[in-house]
Amino acid sequence: MDKEHNRVELDPPSSTQPMNETAAPPEQAEVRRADDGEVQDRIIELLEMVAGKADDYDTKLVRELITAALKLIPDGRDTGELKLMTASMKELRYAYRVFAQYPDAHKVTIFGSARTPEDHPDYRAAVDFSKLMAEAGWMSITGAGDGIMKAGHEGPGREASFGVAIRLPFETTANEHIIGDEKLINFRYFFTRKLMFLSQCEAVVCFPGGFGTLDETFETLTLVQTGKASMIPIVFVDGDFDGEHGSYWEGWDRYVRQQLADRGWISPEDFHLYHIAENPQDAAEHIFRFYRNYHSSRYVHDDLVIRLKHRLREEDIETLNEEFAVLVKTGRIHQCDAYKQERDHLSLPRIAFTHTRHKFGLVRALIDRINSFDPADA
Repeated sequence: MDKEHNRVELDPPSSTQPMNETAAPPEQAEVRRADDGEVQDRIIELLEMVAGKADDYDTKLVRELITAALKLIPDGRDTGELKLMTASMKELRYAYRVFAQYPDAHKVTIFGSARTPEDHPDYRAAVDFSKLMAEAGWMSITGAGDGIMKAGHEGPGREASFGVAIRLPFETTANEHIIGDEKLINFRYFFTRKLMFLSQCEAVVCFPGGFGTLDETFETLTLVQTGKASMIPIVFVDGDFDGEHGSYWEGWDRYVRQQLADRGWISPEDFHLYHIAENPQDAAEHIFRFYRNYHSSRYVHDDLVIRLKHRLREEDIETLNEEFAVLVKTGRIHQCDAYKQERDHLSLPRIAFTHTRHKFGLVRALIDRINSFDPADA
């Protein structure tokens, strides 16, 4: 039996086929189409040779992947485009193989400046935070460089660290805590690197930084805000300057409220999506609280299915219906077992409802409310 990963996809596609291909030019008639029956039979033969089967869902997905690849030549893709697609697929396959060796460990992604010196309060805060997480059994994922990335590895040490590095002309080698380790992965492309940062973690913690840090911060917020990524705790941490809490994230929060929220460009509930921590201990405790009862969630069609570690009392379910009715498109929030379409964590209890697919900040508030309840069998 395959091991179950802690991190699961929120909204897995029922089909990998594009919704609409009418904007693309017609495929060339003078060549054999990749989805031709004889070509597909040959692909099935290959899958049976390599995997021993070709009729389950996973091998059907690989068949679609091979079919899409075969279409690239008659499409007339140039060498640069073929290189990009080939290299990115190889990068992702290798990265997934590395992370797959550690499916049981919870992981936190740490973002922050590569320029933060080791005597800076932000650096020390990152060391303290990552050490606290390691003591609780978590592993840290950073960009493997210097500054905050190095601090995020110093705290837990090499054994509990992943390095997700990017090849840049002005970057040096990976930091001393991760260089040479089998958990150091080098990426050519930012988009494949970002995918691994977010797809493999169960929390994101941001320390002060420049354009790159803010890019990662806003992309994380956007993906969770729009429901394109699973709900996770997103925490901001500053260092302590001579007893005074740092002002970086308070200034950022002020900008977001004045320039975005006041103009109506984000919604009031979006402020549930992140937490500005008082210190590293507060950041760690905020993450632990998020997983007090909540485990993970995914969509089954339009139903949002939230997996729990413990069943809730019926009176608590009623409270959820009263406080979060705006999230429910039809019906009610109810307690249930695994849906027949689900394939992982089948033993966990669930609550589910038909979601409006809006107001994901309130979904985060719903999870906080769930975590505030005691288990039904307490």
